[in-house]
Amino acid sequence: QVQLVESGGGLVQPGGSLRLSCAASGRIFSIYNMGWYRQAPGKQRELVARIISGGGTDYADSVKGRFTISRPNYGNTVYLQMNSLEAEDTAVYYCNAQVATPSSENYWGQGTQVTVSS
Repeated sequence: QVQLVESGGGLVQPGGSLRLSCAASGRIFSIYNMGWYRQAPGKQRELVARIISGGGTDYADSVKGRFTISRPNYGNTVYLQMNSLEAEDTAVYYCNAQVATPSSENYWGQGTQVTVSS
C-alpha cells in the first residue's frame, strides 16, 4: 500500500508560476523513479518530467526551459516547479512513482488540476 498525494495545483494567470508537490508514503522500500504526467480533456496522458534515481531527468519538449523537476536527496517527495505557464499547460497533473516494496510496482496519485487562464 503506497499512497501518492499531490498538492500545489490551482488557477494562475499566463506567465505565472506554480510548484507541485508529491509525497509518497506507505510501504516503501525504495523509490526508483518519480515523475509528473498530465492529461488534458480529449488528449492522452503525456510525460511532463521524470527524474531517475540514477540521476537523469527527462522533460517533454513543450516544457523544457520552463519546468524543473526535483527530488531532494532522492527521498519520497518530488516537486515540479512550473514557470512561465501557458494556457496549453492546463491539465490534470499526476504524480507517478516506481516503488520497490520491495517488489517493483507503479503508483499514481489522484491528480491535481492546473488551470492557466486570464
